Amino acid sequence: MTTSVGTLLRAWRERRGISQLELAGRAASSSRHISFIETGRSRPSEEMVLRLADHLDVPVRERNALLLAAGYAPRYAHTGLDDPAMGTLREGIERLLAGYEPYPALVVDATYDVVAANRGIAMLLDGLPEHLLTPPLNAMRITLHPEGLAPRIRNLAAWRGHLLAQMERQIALARSEPLRALYEEVSAYPVAERADDGEPEGPAAYLALPLVIEHDGHVLSFVSSIATFNTPMDVTVAELAIETMLPADPATVKYLRSLGG
Repeated sequence: MTTSVGTLLRAWRERRGISQLELAGRAASSSRHISFIETGRSRPSEEMVLRLADHLDVPVRERNALLLAAGYAPRYAHTGLDDPAMGTLREGIERLLAGYEPYPALVVDATYDVVAANRGIAMLLDGLPEHLLTPPLNAMRITLHPEGLAPRIRNLAAWRGHLLAQMERQIALARSEPLRALYEEVSAYPVAERADDGEPEGPAAYLALPLVIEHDGHVLSFVSSIATFNTPMDVTVAELAIETMLPADPATVKYLRSLGG
């Protein structure tokens, strides 16, 4: 049985915690009209579907679902990254990642599968078991798996909490069963306690929670920054995220530059 567009819109509105009156005000409509759409008494125009989706911050993939439910054609393409049309985007991403070296940077999709990474990431993954490095690599799985990076992370409890909270926020914003399945998997991984687990010590004044990780006898500290594309018109592009790891202390800068030199 196909879910109506009104039912879907009501679910998104309730998920965002917005009343019909508030949504109507944002969308330059009336609460009566919003009520009629949600109950199926009124069929929204294509423009109204997109307007409501915009004010409800509905992900691009789900906007297509709303349009289909309302009887309209999908507005947003879903182009594979290996498609020739994505050539310029792929080249731009590769230049960006290479230009960030020797610092780690990667690009992930909506379920944290790695679609591109630079040599800084390869350095951090050195020595991990083959079963975790078999494509498609998954950033969350590699980071939190007890055979992955987890044993090397000095502040594992804090970093794990940060990553799980990030996934919880994304699950709340998007109807993604694959993401929920991934969350259930990685949150169930056993966590080994370590004596030095906790907030990193030292003179550095961290402005954001750092990832403190061991590599080849050195302790490295990074703060993470995530970037997405503005006003994407393609589902694939909308779901890409570029994560760059900025050194959080002078020792990390010095060590990575020595490797890159």
